[in-house]
Amino acid sequence: MILRKDLEMADVVRHFGKQYLEKYHPSTEKIKVLFDILQCRTSAFGGHEERCNCCSEVRYSYNSCGNRHCPKCLSAKQAIWIDKLLEQTLPIKHYHIVFTVAHQLNGICLFDRKMYYKLLFSAVWRTLHSFGYTHYGVESGAICVLHSWGQNLSLHPHIHCIVPAAGYSLKGHWKRIGSNENYLYPVHQLSATFKGKFLDSLKRVLRKNGSLDAFAPMIQKAWNKPWVVFCEPSLAKAEHVIRYLGQYTHRVAISNDRIVDISKTHVTFIAKDYRDRAQKKPVRLTGAEFLHRFCMHILPKRFVKIRRYGIYNHTTKRNLELQFEPEKSIIEKEAPKQETSQERIKRLTGFDMAQCPKCKTGRMVIVRELPRIRSPARPLYQLIRACLQ
Repeated sequence: MILRKDLEMADVVRHFGKQYLEKYHPSTEKIKVLFDILQCRTSAFGGHEERCNCCSEVRYSYNSCGNRHCPKCLSAKQAIWIDKLLEQTLPIKHYHIVFTVAHQLNGICLFDRKMYYKLLFSAVWRTLHSFGYTHYGVESGAICVLHSWGQNLSLHPHIHCIVPAAGYSLKGHWKRIGSNENYLYPVHQLSATFKGKFLDSLKRVLRKNGSLDAFAPMIQKAWNKPWVVFCEPSLAKAEHVIRYLGQYTHRVAISNDRIVDISKTHVTFIAKDYRDRAQKKPVRLTGAEFLHRFCMHILPKRFVKIRRYGIYNHTTKRNLELQFEPEKSIIEKEAPKQETSQERIKRLTGFDMAQCPKCKTGRMVIVRELPRIRSPARPLYQLIRACLQ
């Protein structure tokens, strides 16, 4: 087997898309994601012709699909999101907390992912919110990011949170919290409270839907298992923890650089084995199974995977400013410098989009727009089959 580094998710879809469609009969939502990945940065989405103003080098640039599940479209969005968040984050230390759900509940997640993820977000914030008041008497905050996968593309729902070591007290003043450098709250208490709140809300919704009896054994097994909330030691500066969380925000189930081989029947990719000191090992799956696992992590339409709570929620901040007068020294920051999109991407990533790739001195100037190819009026299922091998 020859390992390659130029393989992409689009190659997997192109090779095994028909097998996946015929075996698993995916929803229109999943087909749309695969179709966008297949056409991303190709002539199908249009683009523009550029010419260097120095050496007359010609370059054709095609538009991205913009789908949030596409591995190609997220690096620039991730850098911009981190930059914006740094402007809006309190300049204090933060804690990284990960809430993980027992795998015995995966069947309920597959039954109704939107309901399951919504309850998961709610249980996480209600847990953090209650601990903020019971331990420190403050309105705390959090920025939460949902992930649904493990390294081998299995279903593994969990939420990454960054929690500031500060909050609003009942008297309307800023208050520092988290005297312990390693833990903001007692981890065992946090785990037990989170488990209770999540399972209780899950049973309430299932009972209302008339589905509780079918899933009661799963819930009982999950209740009997110990749940562990992971909390990392605080980082000295907000910038460090924001950039660390930024690794998780716009990540998809698998990136292109992890795919190392595509044979006639199988896909091989690299995954970390956390049971063996996070060693990187190859994982080999059939093409249809690989796409099936990838599509398990496609979020429901319009579902928000990054959420702000408490003092980091825009509505809460607006309401608190009407009621309190916080210390200006903790929130005052310099006004951000105005810059274009190209200037911002260059500052954040170090990549100059307008620089000529040949002479390295000239600037690429757009000379012609390339229109988007309009597909014929056919069902999406027929369109994607026409693009597959």
